[in-house]
Amino acid sequence: MKRIIITEFMDEAAVAQLRAAHDVTYDPKLVDDGARLHAEAAGADAIIVRNRTQVRGELLVSLARCQVVGRLGVGLDNIDVAACEARGMRVIPATGANALSVAEYVIAAAMLLLRGAYRSTDAVASGGWPRNALSNGRELGGKTLGLAGFGSIGQFTSRLARALGMEVVAYDAMLGPNDPVFAAAGVACVGLDDLVARADVVSLHVPLVDSTRNLFGAERIGAMKAGAVLINTARGGIVDERAVAGALRSGRLGGAALDVFDVEPLPAQPHFEGCPNLLLTPHVAGVTRESNERVSSLVTAKVLEALR
Repeated sequence: MKRIIITEFMDEAAVAQLRAAHDVTYDPKLVDDGARLHAEAAGADAIIVRNRTQVRGELLVSLARCQVVGRLGVGLDNIDVAACEARGMRVIPATGANALSVAEYVIAAAMLLLRGAYRSTDAVASGGWPRNALSNGRELGGKTLGLAGFGSIGQFTSRLARALGMEVVAYDAMLGPNDPVFAAAGVACVGLDDLVARADVVSLHVPLVDSTRNLFGAERIGAMKAGAVLINTARGGIVDERAVAGALRSGRLGGAALDVFDVEPLPAQPHFEGCPNLLLTPHVAGVTRESNERVSSLVTAKVLEALR
């Protein structure tokens, strides 16, 4: 019997499956108790994390006997993959398991921000009737969606968008312009500058690495189509948050949805207060009841296999 620690929330059925085979410590708050986390890590044969647990540095040293790192998600910027592999630790992300959840978030956010009519409940309930003010919203159909990153989540998003009548263009630094994935999806491969200039909605699906940090700063946001919408469900460091706030206030951006931030949990940010057409959510685009079940089930199966 091996020892498994789970540092953040996981589907209970998957936890029970792990417990049926091994000794499991499951505490969704373990990530916030550094001393206990390191003590538990010392005896762990496997660790399962989400995005907040930093599997690097001191924690990695504590994981002296660990064989496998299960990631309940797809981003790996919180895990020193090279160092893990050098220690013989297998890193297992839940590739593809939350793609639908993120794709639906992107489409829903785009609809909300383009239409601009879904925040009138308080006004209408209190006797107001802001019909004229809310009659200039925009339809999603016929608009261009630009996907910066065309992996599994970008591809899923393109399917939903095209089904709703959007034209889709995509950029991916890891794929050649003639890669068959673009033709198969009915998506035009373009350069990033072209994408930014053409898209009514820009959605980000790239990893956070040195080359993508502040990829969307003030200059690139300023090059976006006037009134366009920016959606970031990838990683916070890809976007300059102050530049987004400034572009919303100036009217250059027509809307923005940010689900991820450079610092999480996000401390109070005065520059966001009173920003028009801004949607902020706490890193939940990939987390639904269904996706949590899929992600947890996939990681559980692979961790159990790795520990055999």
